[in-house]
Amino acid sequence: MGSLRLISLFALAFSLAISVTLGRPNIILVMTDDQGYGDLGTHGNDEIDTPNLDRFASESLGMDRFYVNPLCAPTRASLMTGRYYLRTGILHTSRGAAKMHGDEVTIAELLKGSGYRTGLFGKWHLGENYPMRPQDQGFEETLIHKSGGIGQTPDTDANYFNPILWRNGDLVKADGYCTDLFFDAAIQFLRSDSDKPFFIYVAPNVPHTPLD
Repeated sequence: MGSLRLISLFALAFSLAISVTLGRPNIILVMTDDQGYGDLGTHGNDEIDTPNLDRFASESLGMDRFYVNPLCAPTRASLMTGRYYLRTGILHTSRGAAKMHGDEVTIAELLKGSGYRTGLFGKWHLGENYPMRPQDQGFEETLIHKSGGIGQTPDTDANYFNPILWRNGDLVKADGYCTDLFFDAAIQFLRSDSDKPFFIYVAPNVPHTPLD
């Protein structure tokens, strides 16, 4: 699969795995939703089984000194832009306060401009209309749910199974569990073109409620 940089980002935890590479590395960024630092086995939790995330951590450079906003959309805005969230136009998670300025430059835009294929699979939460959509912000391939969670928009129900999603801007009725759908789409994108490096951002809605 070529060189790989694996970035596993949990709600309050951040780890980085870097393989030795000569050229442009592939990058995978995984961000779970509402998962705390102490929710992982690698951080000492012996009540919750997190074997895959623990494996990510075992292959990673751990970072335990960081700043993060306690709210969802502001954190995602800072993650995508590298800027303090207030400068991006993101103030909160709802009521018109989760709309990122269209002229913000995201990591996806920078990497796309450097010849990377870019894909987002899961949660965006930085705006749903032009020019705030992920496809306007550097992502070539997208499979997302809208708003801050599956079922938060009035035309969908709060069900993680067979959810209504949006693929490249078009509504689709998906078949399967949401996390599987997002990761399967990411894997398909990863395998679709081996000649160019890729940046894949996987942001599942779990373990955010509802706990299906």
